[in-house]
Amino acid sequence: MPEPVYQADVVIVGAGVAGLAAAHRLTSAGVATTVLEAAHCVGGRMSTEKVDGFRLDRIGQLLSTSYPELRLTPGLDALMLRAFAPDVLVHGEGRHHRVSAPPVGGGAGGARSALKAVRALASAPRVTSAPRPGSGTPGARTARSRAVGGRSATARPGAPLGGAMDQARLGAALARIATTPVERLLARTELPAGRALTARGIPARTVDGFLRPLLAALLCDPDLTTSSRCADLALRSFASGRLCLPEGGAEVLPELLARALPPGTVHTGVRATSVSTTAVTTAEHGEFRCRAVLVATDAPAAAELLPGLRVPDFHPVTVVHHTMEEPPSTGAALLLDADHDGPVAHTAVISLVDPSRAPAGRALVSSTVLGAPPDDVDDAVRAHLARLYGTSTARWETLAVHHTARAVPAMRPPHDLRRPVRLLAGLYVCGDHRDTSTVQGALHSGHRAASALLGDLGAGPMHIAEPLPTAA
Repeated sequence: MPEPVYQADVVIVGAGVAGLAAAHRLTSAGVATTVLEAAHCVGGRMSTEKVDGFRLDRIGQLLSTSYPELRLTPGLDALMLRAFAPDVLVHGEGRHHRVSAPPVGGGAGGARSALKAVRALASAPRVTSAPRPGSGTPGARTARSRAVGGRSATARPGAPLGGAMDQARLGAALARIATTPVERLLARTELPAGRALTARGIPARTVDGFLRPLLAALLCDPDLTTSSRCADLALRSFASGRLCLPEGGAEVLPELLARALPPGTVHTGVRATSVSTTAVTTAEHGEFRCRAVLVATDAPAAAELLPGLRVPDFHPVTVVHHTMEEPPSTGAALLLDADHDGPVAHTAVISLVDPSRAPAGRALVSSTVLGAPPDDVDDAVRAHLARLYGTSTARWETLAVHHTARAVPAMRPPHDLRRPVRLLAGLYVCGDHRDTSTVQGALHSGHRAASALLGDLGAGPMHIAEPLPTAA
């Protein structure tokens, strides 16, 4: 018996946020669309594990309230964003230092207000971390000095961000980038981000003490090898908005997109084995004939279906989740490490940012390790967190350790921010490997692919998609 044939105008392979965003644009235009996902749930790398009432993100990418695609993507009207505290905490030389982003909103007035705020911050008292048990003894002070690279924990005010003038320059730079049009940022000479920051005259202390750990948190690239244009876009998002997380976990965003599509659009547990301009062949559900195919998987899976497609390098990410009864005293701020003396790049009391991620009476601390994790990752992370938070972590309970080797596509220069999504008429590709390696980039690439598809289809829908049968 021949395999059954199921027709649609467009078949999308992959139900990550890029493919789901494209599906919304296509179905809104009246194009019959079928989305096939090999896994048994949507979202791809935007997944959340549920453990004893906790919601634990596997990668935990940070979002920004300034991302326009979060506002423009159909289906995300119900998305609730939980913002971190406006001040970022930087741990360096045994202390916590607060850095304020420019006020939300553009224009010259916003830039002047930001500069004024950072100048005031330069002379404001620093917020010090609570001493660890036993830190008052001479031996403990010596150990603590060694733990921060041999520098004294009683560093001069302003370290590791520099003095008042350095901080004022930092505030002015963030304010300028918040109001610079994207086109001007993309016209700048492209260099590795670390070299570009140095070439702009930003003091090395400010780069290493704040911009490097901040960009590591935003781009998962602690070595600042990312294209300076991508780094500028990340700093612009930080300077013009607030860092945030989806309420309920990362999986909420793709689930909202999937639920808002017409019933029967998304089919999970269907693995595509080959694609052409007019058909998708699956492992167990036969062939889907169509007018066009959009491959919306991650880069390695896309290259298997589209031989010759370039696969970028990836930044590995490990996220370690701990719980305790009383949260550390840092509040809902993102805590960055400027000393680089341990595996943790950034950490936060996530339950204070989004209370829905932890059951009542428990706190959730999520910490991110970039690069290859140490063999004893949990022990190393606990020791580092004790220094960062200034408290004992001996009684913290480990909930999960999530390591993702191919977490975030690298964006080293030269990086094409608008890689082609139309391979040829009838065959398209989208994902964070075609744009920027962010949720914003993934959504935008899906919108670009849908626009290219609609332009090629021209006349609109051909037929109504038929229901998917049970696998043989």
